[in-house]
This record gives sequence, C-alpha cells and structure tokens, in this order.
Amino acid sequence: MKIGITCYPVYGGSGVVATELGKALAARGHEIHFIAYSLPFRLSHITENIYFHEVSVNTYPLFEYPPYSLALTSKMVDVVRYEKLDLLHVHYAIPHATSAVLARQILHGQGIHVPVITTLHGTDITIVGQDPSFAPVVTYSINQSDGVTAVSDYLRRETLLKFDIERDIEVIPNFIDTDRFYRQKKEHFKRALCPNGEKVLAHVSNFRPVKNARDVVRVFHRLREEGLPLKLLLVGDGPDRMPSEHLARQLGVYDDVRFLGKQEPIEEILSIADVFLMPSGSETFGLAGLEAMACNVPVVCSDIGGLPELVIDGETGFLCPLGDIDALTDRTRRILTDDALHTKMAEASRRRSVEAFDLARIIPHYESYYESVRDGLMAGV
Repeated sequence: MKIGITCYPVYGGSGVVATELGKALAARGHEIHFIAYSLPFRLSHITENIYFHEVSVNTYPLFEYPPYSLALTSKMVDVVRYEKLDLLHVHYAIPHATSAVLARQILHGQGIHVPVITTLHGTDITIVGQDPSFAPVVTYSINQSDGVTAVSDYLRRETLLKFDIERDIEVIPNFIDTDRFYRQKKEHFKRALCPNGEKVLAHVSNFRPVKNARDVVRVFHRLREEGLPLKLLLVGDGPDRMPSEHLARQLGVYDDVRFLGKQEPIEEILSIADVFLMPSGSETFGLAGLEAMACNVPVVCSDIGGLPELVIDGETGFLCPLGDIDALTDRTRRILTDDALHTKMAEASRRRSVEAFDLARIIPHYESYYESVRDGLMAGV
C-alpha cells in the first residue's frame, strides 16, 4: 500500500510512534510518505520506500498566525493526487485529522477517494481536545474519520466519555522494536558516570509540567539523604527542564544529576539504568516506560491513565498514587536495595515488552485495520 503519515515531528511519544510505524511498514514493503513541517525526529535519513514531503507555510501580513492547518491540507491533497496514496494515517486529532478530513473532501470532488485513519495519542483528547474552543472540531474530526484508533483502552474510554463519538474506536497499543531496544553492554559508559559503583535512576520525557520531572529530583534527593549511592540521568528537554535544574541545586544534588537533553539513540542510556521513574500526571500509554522495560529496567510510575496497561504492579515495576513522593521513594528503594527483586523485575520487564508490545505483533494489526477501512470505503463508493 501507499500510505501517507502525518505527525508532529518533535521529541514526544506520538511523533516517535508514527515514525517507527512508518519505518516498520516500509520494511514490510509498503511505500510510506511522511507529510509534516520538518523531518520527524526519529527519521534520521530517508531510506528505501520512505519519502518526506515538507509542509511550507508562507507568511502574509494579513495573518497574525500562519495557517498551518490549511497548508497541511493542501500538501495532503497534492501528495495523495500525485503519489496516488491508498490512505492517509494521521496522528493526533488536531490539526492533523481536521486537515485530512478536509483534504479528503477536496479530493472526493475530483473523483479521488482516499480513507482517513486517525490515531489518538493522549493530550489531543485529555487536555487540548477538552478546551471548549477545540472540542467541537475534535468531535467532528473523529466522527468524520474513516477509521479511528487509540493507543490504550484508557484513551478509548476517555474519548467516548468526553466526546459525542458516533463510531467505533480500535485499540492498537504502542509498540517497540525489541531488536533495537535491549540491554546493551555499556559497562564502560556506566563506570565513567558512576566511578564508585553508584546505581542509576533515569527519566526520559519532553519535560512538560505534566511529566512531573521535579518529582523525580525530589525522589532522588530523598534516596541520597538516606545514603544510597546514586546518580540521576534526565533525558529530554522542555519547559520544566530549567525548574528541575533549579530544584536540584536547591536540594544540593545537582552534582550527581546529569541533564543530557535530547538524545538518540536512547537505548544506550537506558542500558545503564537500574530504575526508570515516571511520575506523570497524565499518561495514556507511556512509551518511554516501554522503552525502559525492553532494556531490562523496572519502572516506578503513577497509577494513572494507561500506565496500568503497561506496568504490572509488583512484577515489572510498581504503580504509585499520583503525586505520592513517599510511595515513589519507597518503591524505588525496594528495587535498588533488593538484588533478587531487581533481577526478577528486570527480566519480567523485558519479557513483557517482547510478548505484548513488539512491533512484529502490532504492525500486522495496523495492516489488517488499514485493509478493513479501505475495503469498507471502497464498498460504499
């Protein structure tokens, strides 16, 4: 199939999943056309069966804000028409689904019929979509899509609860390439960061306030006060990075914290971690946690959203009440100070990532869904 994929090409879960999906589909013989305003973060270079179409937005004195959604619509129309795409798969409800629905209507008037599949990822529903100024557009875009998927059952339930949805939503969980994400031998890297044999806590996010990165620093500080020899690796960048750095200085632990910024490949860093902390206030799946699990790293996280569908409490890590620093500290301590427990959880984490979320299991689900939506549309034309 010839598939157009649109996503936010930035450091974040939805963009990562969309890019990895496109790469996996291309490897299975499909022709993939990424349509976005810049090259997706995980798409370091164009390879066989993968094409990139940049959406350029011209500025005019008439517009205070350049109309990206309309420029995206026009680019979708052009790519579908000239590349003869079989479907458009857009990630995130707005503006991507909205632009795709409009592009489909324009193409329909030209005798071209292309289905639109929308994948919901999280904040497009739980935060942005519930803004009264966006909610009607989100509802319309979902209902007008030819197919809709959600990355967790939690997100599916939230969407049906918060919006007047008139169609089915297919749950297709996020996935990971477990041939890429595995625990590599990086002892030299760990010795350089931990010359005295310290253990390593890790956190990876886009450092939005909802990720609660400062709670990671607080947990680290408490464990250090107890005398545990530890280092903390914070990977990513965003608005909460500077406040997290400031807090680390205030608490006197800054010298043992490494703010690494955006990193690729992340699996090399996860390969030296002992525990992955994820105290998010909202998480519809938790892709960063899955990447850690695939690298044999137990996850300690909030008991919210889709995280209970990923982390099995007491088996692959621990689930803690949202904002409960005491619980986060206690569970992290238990893993760090009990070697047998750590080994058991590390092995269970890897096993779960392979058995439930490997791309070889999930990609065929997408292919089957594409075919069912396309066949349904063709039957109705």
